[in-house]
Amino acid sequence: MSVCRYPFTENKKMKNRALIVSVGKFNPGVDLSRRIGVKTDSQRLHKILAKLGFSVNIKFDIEADEIYEAFKAESEKTVKDCFVGIISTHGEEGVVFGADGRPVKLAEIYSYFGGPSMEDKSKLFLIQACRGHGLDGGVEVETDSSSSEEEDSMSELFSIPIDTAVMYATTPGYAAFNHPLGSVLIQTLCDLLEKEGSSDLEITKLLTRLNYQVAYNFQPRGKEYSGKKQMPCFVTRFTREVFPFSKTAADLSLTFAATQLVDEPRRLRKSSIS
Repeated sequence: MSVCRYPFTENKKMKNRALIVSVGKFNPGVDLSRRIGVKTDSQRLHKILAKLGFSVNIKFDIEADEIYEAFKAESEKTVKDCFVGIISTHGEEGVVFGADGRPVKLAEIYSYFGGPSMEDKSKLFLIQACRGHGLDGGVEVETDSSSSEEEDSMSELFSIPIDTAVMYATTPGYAAFNHPLGSVLIQTLCDLLEKEGSSDLEITKLLTRLNYQVAYNFQPRGKEYSGKKQMPCFVTRFTREVFPFSKTAADLSLTFAATQLVDEPRRLRKSSIS
């Protein structure tokens, strides 16, 4: 198996890029609840990714067509070695929702990145959104699905380009938890990237650790959610080992000044549904 340890491009001025789309407030008349903690997630991600050498763009509370346009535009540029796309909003299996309440098909978003601009570049997507309304009780259950749901799921998987991984906050059919201090998936990822040595892990090892931390260490509070769990999952189509967050790829002298954010006090988290 080939190994890709950044940096490997000749253009030293080109940077890795990240696009964060966070929808917390929905348009008047849209029957979707306000999502708490999204700005906390986005600010912390921005700070950490910038220190790791990424040029980070954040878009808050944009509508479905604007989400498509934002990712389409990113897919038509090139990057030094890696692109990271993060979507945080309400969702169901195969779709996420814009501020206007309209669905955005994840399969279409992924398909943008199969073109020549992103050829041989590593792509990582994190989807912080529900994939259904079920609450995971921590045991394996069998569920029936219609043929159309199975077809939609397969279509989404087939749309993921080569050299791409997608990290989902939860498994198909289940809800993802959110809270005022940020989502468990994104905050745990940030914890890992700040932990000594974790940012230098090969991507599948890093995502596996993220799975473990959320599945075994997270416990939502409140009577309604007592005993419930959240099990993230990821899909990978990488054809080589990659190290997208390795500190050796970051020009710290240039990226440290890119972010001026104030750390908020860390408090106990009260969970809700994303």
